[in-house]
Amino acid sequence: MKPRAVLEWRRTRITGSAGRTLAPAVLLVMTTVALHAQAAPRIATQTTGVTGTLFAISAVSDQTVWASGSGGVVLRTVDGGTTWERKTVVGAERLQFRDVHALNADSAWILSIGNGDASRIYFTADGGANWKLQFQNTDTSAFYDCITMLDNTRGVVFGDASQGRTMILRTDNGGTTWGLLPQANVPAPVKGEGAYAASGRCIVHSGDQNVWIATGGPESRLFRSTDAGLHWTLHTTPFMRSASGGTSGLDFRDTKRGIGVAGDMGNLRGDTASAVVAVTDDGGLTWELRARPGRPGALYGVTWVPGVGTETAVAAGTGGVFFTLDAGRTWTTASDIAHAGLDARGKTAWIGGARGTVLRIDW
Repeated sequence: MKPRAVLEWRRTRITGSAGRTLAPAVLLVMTTVALHAQAAPRIATQTTGVTGTLFAISAVSDQTVWASGSGGVVLRTVDGGTTWERKTVVGAERLQFRDVHALNADSAWILSIGNGDASRIYFTADGGANWKLQFQNTDTSAFYDCITMLDNTRGVVFGDASQGRTMILRTDNGGTTWGLLPQANVPAPVKGEGAYAASGRCIVHSGDQNVWIATGGPESRLFRSTDAGLHWTLHTTPFMRSASGGTSGLDFRDTKRGIGVAGDMGNLRGDTASAVVAVTDDGGLTWELRARPGRPGALYGVTWVPGVGTETAVAAGTGGVFFTLDAGRTWTTASDIAHAGLDARGKTAWIGGARGTVLRIDW
């Protein structure tokens, strides 16, 4: 958008070193200790050699991760972040690459934001050695925000409403061509509707058919597609809403279980709105509000950490980086420094920050 611990009783018999059976109460304490041990992740800050803010992260594995951001920056690591390589996009030195979506170490799409021809999509098939310009916006009032690729052929891009219509691009050929969906296939916009290009999480998918779009101000609406982005339905959410605030990021573990965050982008560091974290168990049809992290500041994005239970997630924003082990009921601060783009694979999450830093969290 232009303004820019669960305890479990075990019934099996456990014996101590002397062969005596441990009492159930002792076993309960042991289970609690084990869960608490899992709840203490290792947190490390990585440097990348660039100075701009990293607004988007796309993790392929625990070793291969892509990042993009301001100043035409695109980065890749293939060793878990020990070293980061800059991937030059010729002619894009001044662009803001606010989203990146990678399939593997070789193939990735990047999206730059801005009015008119500043909104572009590039693709690489050789690990960033060469980039092909797939799309360059010709609508001077259009502004594209985020991209997701369901596989190596099908992808969806969302942009702020332009000329009274909702702007959703789609490809069926890996981006060789991108086409604007017909108005009959998408919800009509409300005045001023768009998304926040702050973390690359305003559009996400799960599986090969389900895609979700989070709109920011003024209504915090949710668009959902169950046919790989061809047709869309509209759903309401409980997230805070204002002319400068709304839903900023989403993630879905599967087609049902999702989590979202929101923020007031007109009050980036002072935002204390309560309706900024929510979860869904039915694919976004209904949502339940959860607690906000303890520090003030707008939230930019959120990601599940799929290898750590079923309720572990990381959120990032101007107030810092936070993680939850209970799907947003409680939060722990991992960093009090502003961060933006984020993604996770297995038991590891990566979060992009200012001055080219990346926070890595391992469970």
